[in-house]
Amino acid sequence: MTGKCNGNRRKSLWPIAMMGIGLWLLPWDAEAATKAKSFNALNTFWVLFAAFMVFFMQAGFGMVEAGLIRAKNAANILMKNMLDFCMASLGFFAFGYALMFGGDGLLFGTSGWFLIGAKSPVDGVPLHAFWLFQAAFCGAAATIVAGGMAERMKFSAYLLYSFAISSVVYPIVGHWVWGGGWLSKLSFYDFAGSGVVHAVGGVTALAGTLILGPRIGKYNPDGSPNFIAGHNIPLVALGTFILWLGWFGFNPGSTLGFDSPQQVALIAINTNMAAAAGAVGMMFAAWWRFGKPDLALTLNGALAGLVAITAGCSVVTPGNAIYIGLIAGILCMYGVIWLDKYQIDDPVGAFPVHGLNGIWGVLAVGLFGQTGASKLGSGFGFDANLAQNGLFYGGGWKMLGIQLLGISVMIAFVVVAMGIVFYTIDALVGLRVSEKEELGGLDLNEHGMESYSGFQIFITE
Repeated sequence: MTGKCNGNRRKSLWPIAMMGIGLWLLPWDAEAATKAKSFNALNTFWVLFAAFMVFFMQAGFGMVEAGLIRAKNAANILMKNMLDFCMASLGFFAFGYALMFGGDGLLFGTSGWFLIGAKSPVDGVPLHAFWLFQAAFCGAAATIVAGGMAERMKFSAYLLYSFAISSVVYPIVGHWVWGGGWLSKLSFYDFAGSGVVHAVGGVTALAGTLILGPRIGKYNPDGSPNFIAGHNIPLVALGTFILWLGWFGFNPGSTLGFDSPQQVALIAINTNMAAAAGAVGMMFAAWWRFGKPDLALTLNGALAGLVAITAGCSVVTPGNAIYIGLIAGILCMYGVIWLDKYQIDDPVGAFPVHGLNGIWGVLAVGLFGQTGASKLGSGFGFDANLAQNGLFYGGGWKMLGIQLLGISVMIAFVVVAMGIVFYTIDALVGLRVSEKEELGGLDLNEHGMESYSGFQIFITE
């Protein structure tokens, strides 16, 4: 009798609960009704289409990272990529957007929690379209770290990390540059996120792998590295092409409108030329250094070029985009060598690709940048929001100094903030799996499944 009464009581509570949820959701509907206004259909479509392209980059990241690690951990890294976007969506919805775009405070925003009362800063583009585009960027920053800490990080610890960077750390840095924060007031320039997205993700990956330590068997007692081959290079190639394609949403989409087709076209060709030059630069550098034109390194060179051009894609010529990409590819190769020299195990090259070249991309604006505020610059399609030309175009050292200050503070903040996050997670649930779990593979030990059922997977190394 008691159980039946309790069951009836639970059923009777459902309407009340649903009414409560409805009342909680009501402010969004009421705000939309009271603040209805006209929107620009073309610009809204462009922002949404770009958001979909950037979202598809998650598949590219997943393929690259899965291919560059061993088969016994492929499902684990894909699960982390999948949950990165999920955690980013939830965290950025609840807290991240408010911290990033909720006001023009020097350090962070303070309004728009759970999007209640939030506004789109772009005229003619609805809040939800702008939010989706920014959330896709947030997910990209978070997922960079999965590769750098691959094959030995607990899945539960990764979920906590992903929510922390998506809801707090990334949005604060984003606010400094894009939300009206202190760096934007200094005229710091990062058009689509070499620093805000890629350097943040890459430096976080470096901090995380330093705390985790190298994979078992990566380094010998004398410090010399052992090569741990990725299990599927064709997957890496597929992922690279997906990312290259997605970057045409990442960079051109950051115009947040199609009012200037010339600028969109300039950004698109710069994005392409830097990627091509990065791949060629890395290929020849690796050929000279190691005696063979390595495919995996060449693919990473293309990604390095894409990362480096992201900050200045709207303020440089296609010729200068080639220079930026070439340097990025070479930097990436030496970044890999440097990591091994100091026994820092980054399985997919997350720091050389995203961290090192995110920094280079920000600094390149201070060297090659040309403002669209001038008659010549506007005719070429350059962005007029760049305060002044870079060093190589008569602007002096000021712009380079601002870029150097900005990226230095970003790095310092990320290292401290993410160090606190990682050590806190380590104290709560532990960061690293056991030696037995690492050797056996995270697919079986963390998820109870195999990526390649029926195939022999070596679990002793």
